[in-house]
Amino acid sequence: MDPQKFSRKLWSARKQLILMLAPLLLLPLLFVVPPKEGKCLYVVLLMAVYWCTEALPLAVTAMLPVCLFPTMGILPSKKVCPQYFLETNFLFLSGLVMASAIEEWGLHRRIALKVLKIVGVKPAWLILGMMITSSFLSMWLSNTATTAMMLPIANAILESLFGNLETLKENCKDKSDSQVNMHVLPCEKQVLTTENTSEQKNLKEVRKEAEYQMKVWKGFLISIPYAASIGGTATLTGTAPNLILVGQLKSYFPECDLINFGSWFVFAFPLMLLFLILGWIWIAFLYGGLNTRLCISKHDEREAAEAKAKAVIDEDYKKLGPIKFAEGSITFFFIMFAILLFTRDPKFVTGWSVFFTKGYVSDAVTGVIIISILFFFPSQCPSLCWWFDSRASNTPYVPLLSWRKAQECVPWNIILLLGGGFAMAKGCEESGLAVWIGNHLQPLAQVPPAVAVILITAFIACFTEFASNTATIIIFLPVIAELAIRVNVNPLYFMIPATTGCSYAFMLPVSTPPNSIAFASGHLMVKDMVKTGFVMNILGILCVSLAMNTWGLHMFSLHTYPDWARPLNSTEDQNSTCFIKTL
Repeated sequence: MDPQKFSRKLWSARKQLILMLAPLLLLPLLFVVPPKEGKCLYVVLLMAVYWCTEALPLAVTAMLPVCLFPTMGILPSKKVCPQYFLETNFLFLSGLVMASAIEEWGLHRRIALKVLKIVGVKPAWLILGMMITSSFLSMWLSNTATTAMMLPIANAILESLFGNLETLKENCKDKSDSQVNMHVLPCEKQVLTTENTSEQKNLKEVRKEAEYQMKVWKGFLISIPYAASIGGTATLTGTAPNLILVGQLKSYFPECDLINFGSWFVFAFPLMLLFLILGWIWIAFLYGGLNTRLCISKHDEREAAEAKAKAVIDEDYKKLGPIKFAEGSITFFFIMFAILLFTRDPKFVTGWSVFFTKGYVSDAVTGVIIISILFFFPSQCPSLCWWFDSRASNTPYVPLLSWRKAQECVPWNIILLLGGGFAMAKGCEESGLAVWIGNHLQPLAQVPPAVAVILITAFIACFTEFASNTATIIIFLPVIAELAIRVNVNPLYFMIPATTGCSYAFMLPVSTPPNSIAFASGHLMVKDMVKTGFVMNILGILCVSLAMNTWGLHMFSLHTYPDWARPLNSTEDQNSTCFIKTL
């Protein structure tokens, strides 16, 4: 058979081959590694391969512990199954349901257009407006939904600013090579040469302006998915890895209660703002938004285009009409949702949870209370007159959110994916695999903790370019936790940067769904994302390192080894004096 055809057949059947070969290739682990640890490592690596290659759907791979852990004697099913619906999953579900209610009544679009009205229509400010809006929305909505909603708005504004994209691409082409027919009389040659030079000069100006506009267009499109990924890190419900951190902390370190919605927001929101500003400066500089060159001959034309773009934004906002009762209600419950989660137990002040039995009320309880109201609160303003008006129409009662809408909008597969991660972490803990891995990481104790933070963040950010961020953090967080214990460093000092870093996937279209959506528009090239994303990754790593060694150090007492992490360190004498290591 022709080798080229055979290679194509292999590629078309790659997923089936991975499904069959991966279990066979990993079998030696059962004989090389100690029995129980080897079995758990076998399952973990098998799931890692399936997750990274998507040989099976991510949610299906997440359910493998339910069948493999009990049958291989790693963990009984009564300990595996409850991991799939911990309270962390309920908190995430609450965020997803709230997001579906916001999308149902179009509140997210009103917020986006209002921000764009405020920032103005200069390219640099519009890019900033796009990034602010995308990051804010992705704190509550999914990154994918935010990107999908913002891109059409961006395209409409860009068409108003620069006209049709195809015309713009045509103007970017070099037309100076077109030759003028020189079979003319000598006396006419000089005139034609002068006209040709003038025409080439005009073409050059048109091409230069078109190239500038094309760069701004790319800057718009690339800023949206990047800002969505950055914004998701600011809240616990913003992205799945943040909740996996909380879930695995509760599994590994039950006495650790430092991370909740409020404390995470206080730490991550300034980090998100810092990274967003630096990212905006880089994107705006790279794609022309901060370029202040304005040709006098183009000034009026550019002003007219900006006025047209402003008119488009104003017109779209007017089409939304006045704020409806349903939008106002959703806004109220959305604000209540955020305030109650933030003030339950923010750590730096006393929260409202002190009014209840200690340890009974969690973020999950708060979230479920608020979203439950959405399913019966009316979407139309109730009126007492309706009861006494016999001529009033008997319109059907419509709540703010129906269960059918929630079923359609909530990505239930993510819930299973979270559960699979918690089940994997529980298996690593119970089987002793985490301790076994930690024993082999002892040489890393020679690396200064501050340097280790940079290396961990950089490694995770690179790995997540090729794998799902959820799968990435599930695979590596147990290893990172054990590494921190082995080098006698506060586990949060390593786990928080890893969790944040796995959301910093900017270099490839396949890195995240938002990147894929922006790339699918057909206006971006892979080299655009690699060039922009490489510097974005560096900026993100530096921002995380700065945050961990400044306000994060004091917020979470990262300069000391905590008591809540000591029981897991089985290799040390529990009665010995606590060793405190200054970072």
